[in-house]
Amino acid sequence: MSDSTSAPDYPAAREPGCPFAPAAVVREMTRDTPVGKVRIWDGSTPWFITRHADQRALLNDPRISTDEKRAGYPHMTRGRAAGAPHHPDLITNTDPPEHTRLRRTVNAPFMVKRVEALRPRIQEVVDRLVDEMLAGPKPADLVQAIGLPVPTLVITQILGAPYEDHEFFQTNSTVAISHESTPEQTAAASRALGEYLGALLLRKIDDPADDVMSEMGGRVKAGEMTHQEAVIMSSAILIAGHETSASMISLATLALLRNPDQLALLRERSDDPKFVANAVEELLRYLTIVHSGIRRIADADIDLHGETIRAGDGIIFDLSGANWDEEQFPDAEKLDLTRPARSHHAFGYGVHQCLGQSLARVELQVAYATIYRRIPTLALAVPFEQVPFAMEGVAYGLKALPVTW
Repeated sequence: MSDSTSAPDYPAAREPGCPFAPAAVVREMTRDTPVGKVRIWDGSTPWFITRHADQRALLNDPRISTDEKRAGYPHMTRGRAAGAPHHPDLITNTDPPEHTRLRRTVNAPFMVKRVEALRPRIQEVVDRLVDEMLAGPKPADLVQAIGLPVPTLVITQILGAPYEDHEFFQTNSTVAISHESTPEQTAAASRALGEYLGALLLRKIDDPADDVMSEMGGRVKAGEMTHQEAVIMSSAILIAGHETSASMISLATLALLRNPDQLALLRERSDDPKFVANAVEELLRYLTIVHSGIRRIADADIDLHGETIRAGDGIIFDLSGANWDEEQFPDAEKLDLTRPARSHHAFGYGVHQCLGQSLARVELQVAYATIYRRIPTLALAVPFEQVPFAMEGVAYGLKALPVTW
């Protein structure tokens, strides 16, 4: 598989009958080809790493870089490749020590203690949305009724952006990260978000509040960040803060409806915080919604399993491969909410692990402990095969989830 002529296309399509599982080629390579190659959109063939232990080793290796501006970096989309040379230094494209400095500027609002303080507010949001769905017509679309609003309401509050503009955020963020967008469409969507957030940042500098953009505005005013850095960081937080959790709420609901024994177990133990927290970890592992891999480039030659990754070679780490690696998670295809799953890689691994993981965990814990307890008769309103999946983004999800009760 290290021969580029035999490299399979990536991302690979999932099997329609088993859409939660990684593509068959990913599972085959995890089992048989620990260091292989895949072919991406531009015809290049970066290295492909899927095993859990290998990802743990390499994602902490200082010879692996996230510098997206270097030749050979395996960009996710044409739009990202076109935009990379123009991006300022961010936590997503720098290595330590610069990454360490930049992450420190935005880390505080996402620390566990501050996120935990949001739990009562998140509970109020989920309860209100469940009330509204139950009072409305049946069937309902759980994506629009609960999945999207929960994380969007929360992240806009944290960031300091008005929720009433959520349709603008959601539309442009979807275009900005879609594999189907042209470079021009990606640039236009990113520009629209940037202009909006740039104007909002100026208002925050003049009239600060208790939110992330005001904190960054203070750093801009003090010369610790540039205006452009703060705007792009705000855009990244906004996109990541609603897209992934929204997908996890609706996808987990569908997965649990397909596994009624696990749904019943979660409903019965919804008042047990430790069980709910572990259930969230298992669902994160099982679904692994970031399905385009995380991308890196080698700074030096690295020997692994008899192959040599050369300096300048691109590398893709497929997180679903690691999360379904039988060596780490026996019977990985089984959704088991009692499984100790905290070692999953759904948030990545190493210094670039997801900034918002603590927030995502609290949102999902509240959502899962509330929705299925309060709607015990929740059921699909259409056959499973008719549920429309959305696979075009960095994270996969559902276009709609028709439910009844």
